[in-house]
Amino acid sequence: MAAVIATELLAACQRARHEERSPLLALAGGNTPLPAYRALAANLGDMALTVIPSDERCVPHDDPACNFDALRRFFADARGVRCLPLTTADGIAPDSLKLARDTLATLPMFDATVLGMGADGHFASLFPGSAGLAGGLDPRTEDDAIALMPAHLPAEAPYERITLTLPRLLRSRHVMLVISGEAKRDVLESAMTREADPIRCPVAALLRAAPALSVHWSP
Repeated sequence: MAAVIATELLAACQRARHEERSPLLALAGGNTPLPAYRALAANLGDMALTVIPSDERCVPHDDPACNFDALRRFFADARGVRCLPLTTADGIAPDSLKLARDTLATLPMFDATVLGMGADGHFASLFPGSAGLAGGLDPRTEDDAIALMPAHLPAEAPYERITLTLPRLLRSRHVMLVISGEAKRDVLESAMTREADPIRCPVAALLRAAPALSVHWSP
């Protein structure tokens, strides 16, 4: 799966270069897509491009839980890659939200967006049942990013988040959803039904808003 995703990302970057644009990617953190980023970095040569996390934990940049730092490390040997943070160096939420919105306001449409999905149906940091979730999923929102505290804090990452909103994530020429495991496949199939409630299973909103979504699954 990693090779397929890396190939699609590289193709998106090459299309941008062919159209005389600087490639721009929004990339999820988490364990599932990271091998794809490693494969992409190995094939970029000196291509200039920009990457930004799809969401971030409100932690300092040197914290192991920081998505920005993970991306920075994965692309460290790709000399042309510029990594942009969604948070301030200290990870303070209010300042980070301002930084994220100011940064995103300067960026054009993404050439590709990679999203993961949790077993609870969240994507980016749009967690089920959380205050602010409805606004983050609202197709009419003018906010590119919001601050959100997950209603049920994940034990492995109990932090407030900065996340791109659904409309900003979908301002992309190509959107990929990357999942692994039978349990997550079951969640995804349930989210595809008409009865699925996006407040309880946010990925349902993504599926409805992005019918051309490219889904990558591995056991």
